[in-house]
Amino acid sequence: MLRCGLSAGLELDRPLLRLLRRELRRAEALDLAARTLRRRDLSLRRLSERLERAGVAPAAERSALQALSEARIVDDARLANGRAATLAERGWGNAAIAARIESEGILEADASAAIAKLEPETARATRAAATVSDPRKVWALLTRRGFDHETIEAVVETLDEETGGGLG
Repeated sequence: MLRCGLSAGLELDRPLLRLLRRELRRAEALDLAARTLRRRDLSLRRLSERLERAGVAPAAERSALQALSEARIVDDARLANGRAATLAERGWGNAAIAARIESEGILEADASAAIAKLEPETARATRAAATVSDPRKVWALLTRRGFDHETIEAVVETLDEETGGGLG
């Protein structure tokens, strides 16, 4: 344990033993966090919750999370960007994407910044609606997928003009 200054022949007094135990707790917290992150990228808040549930001491948890954040292993903005892009590719609207990202423990500001980088919602809604010809079904689909009402109206209006149909 380099951080403790251990070397052969060094006498282990009480303060050094305390320091050693603190560093061991930190190393155990980092190990648990690394094993958790191997399976899935998590937000800082979700990782903190997992460490807390595992019984990691608060000081060791804080130290481990700080080290992981500084190393950018845990990065909420990066996670928000990735989740937003994936959900947008799957045909979800901004409201649904924001709700999903925020439910993963990411701050609203990071979620909003990630959504701002996406392709416009209207283009995504138009693509999602391309497989459905009935305006009522398009409306229902886009509503379920979390698209804004103005976006839905614009897409349905375009569909109405193309098909000569209507909701009426």
